Amino acid sequence: MRMIRIRKRNRDRNKPARRGLTSAVRWNDGLSDVSIAGDPLAFPHLARTDLPGHPTTVAGYARLVREIAADRSRWEPLVRYDALTRWYARLETGPGYEVWLLSWLPGQSSGFHDHGESSGVMTVVRGELIERSLTHAGEGARTLRPGGQRVFSSGYLHEVVNGALEPAVSIHLYTPGLTEMNQYGAATAVPEQHAHAAESETH
Repeated sequence: MRMIRIRKRNRDRNKPARRGLTSAVRWNDGLSDVSIAGDPLAFPHLARTDLPGHPTTVAGYARLVREIAADRSRWEPLVRYDALTRWYARLETGPGYEVWLLSWLPGQSSGFHDHGESSGVMTVVRGELIERSLTHAGEGARTLRPGGQRVFSSGYLHEVVNGALEPAVSIHLYTPGLTEMNQYGAATAVPEQHAHAAESETH
């Protein structure tokens, strides 16, 4: 199956959701929120690498996501649901990474997309999600449940959807901080730049 990129969007995040706030930022543009991306110049801390106490490896990023997922008191009070679009809030930023909390009502989907130059780690903390991925080997699908993690490199192309009857919540880390997402429509093969994007699953 080839994927044709149909939209590339950079979003301005002048009003990011912050830990402790009780309301969420919504994009009222009538489109799926395929991008929670913004202007990297607005977040200069994302470019810093000299701050101690932050992860700098894939293993470190995966460990941070596990720690955040295990600390329900940190993210559970922030969860909101939006009937029109996926809801999200930034949980944490550090030198070269950021962590997001997302909620998914039944039927809500990300659409097929990549994350630009960013790699990432994601985990489900409530409910379950279905991930469909496309690589040179073809299309794959898996159910994501609490306790597992997905780790992917830049160029990884996938779609995440809540195909269950109950809401779901997930945590996503992007490194470097997410500044671009490209949405794709289905055609007949995978774009060359996505053919060898790495992905793995940990438990």
